[in-house]
Amino acid sequence: MKTIFAAAFMATIASVASAQETEIRVHYAIPTIWAETQAALAEAFMAENPDVKIVIDGAAEGYPEGVQRLLRESIAGNSPDVAYVGLNRWRILEDRDLLQPLDAFLGEDPAALGFTPALLSLGRYEDTQFALATSASTLVMYVNPKLVEQAGGSMGDFPTTFDGVIALGAKINELGDNIDGVWIDRHDWRFQSLLGSYGGRPMNTEETKITFDSPEGISAATLYQRFAAEGGMKSYADSAARQAFPAGTLGIMFESSSLQTRFEAGAGDGFEVTVKPLPIAAEDHSKVYFPTGGSGIVMLTEDPEKQKAAWRYISFVTGPSGQKTIVENTGYAPANSIVIEDKDYLGSYYAGNENARVAHSQVANYAGPWYAFPGAEGVAVTDLIAAALVEITEGADVSKTMGELAETVSMQLGFK
Repeated sequence: MKTIFAAAFMATIASVASAQETEIRVHYAIPTIWAETQAALAEAFMAENPDVKIVIDGAAEGYPEGVQRLLRESIAGNSPDVAYVGLNRWRILEDRDLLQPLDAFLGEDPAALGFTPALLSLGRYEDTQFALATSASTLVMYVNPKLVEQAGGSMGDFPTTFDGVIALGAKINELGDNIDGVWIDRHDWRFQSLLGSYGGRPMNTEETKITFDSPEGISAATLYQRFAAEGGMKSYADSAARQAFPAGTLGIMFESSSLQTRFEAGAGDGFEVTVKPLPIAAEDHSKVYFPTGGSGIVMLTEDPEKQKAAWRYISFVTGPSGQKTIVENTGYAPANSIVIEDKDYLGSYYAGNENARVAHSQVANYAGPWYAFPGAEGVAVTDLIAAALVEITEGADVSKTMGELAETVSMQLGFK
């Protein structure tokens, strides 16, 4: 009889515990970078919050695909509770009124939590906080020192200008048919980074006029043509480039600082992956601006009780402990000032990781919001930019192409 009562008692306890447990569904993208990190974050959070269960949805391939999935799920009434989205994508969700403001959760002193005005700006629109950055990256140069030296160059005297990088890329390209000198993706974020190096912006501050057809924009777009014509850049996809560089067949790769850990692991003992900052082309360095890639986390659930649990998760992953996990596992720069300032978190990490120090210093010095083109056609605009960059790379007239692109984008966004 005692055994029966004991079993019944334990079943009751389990039922109560289950009833008190809040389940939070989490959406994320880019499993090649984030899968293991997401699992680690969920495990660490649940260890500290046993009354909350984190359920991770199957990952989207990339941020564009992720946003489209979130839009479809909202129509079907099956949205996750929180989502990691690209820093240039959350505005699409905000435009559909799908995001819950975070200001009330942040309180009156976000800086005390490690959220500086610069970091808050990455997820703020019209004086409302809709997202918090969870990771930050800028465009850097990944370099293979072996190929540089074989081409007659020196890492101690590595070029700091685009002219110098193109010249070195050409020499590396001459090492053999299976060796490529330089590569950069035809992509909105990469273009914005080059544009920012020249001190330009894709839109005016009021977001009412396209400005990437400016002299700075023409100069930035011209680099794509020069990389191909002078530096020997081949037209292959980013997936192929991300295999070629760690394999040792690509000398200089312009890519996100978030891929550092992946490239170092891929190169192994083959060569010492070296990170160099993006060249500064503008004479006035105060105008230089590198759009910050990476992700932000947003709250989607409208349920008040779930919002409380969701905020606990959001504050964990954007706080010092979560940010430490993200930095050490992905190579992204942290998006919380406490984890940067307090050496107890990442002091030893930076001491033994010069590549990360270079990349994260660039974030600290030049990072800013990744321009998201407003409205429902924002994603389509980035595809138009990528297509124009392909044409330019293949020899199209740069000024004409960028001018026509600006006209098309202006009409698509309703600026004209």
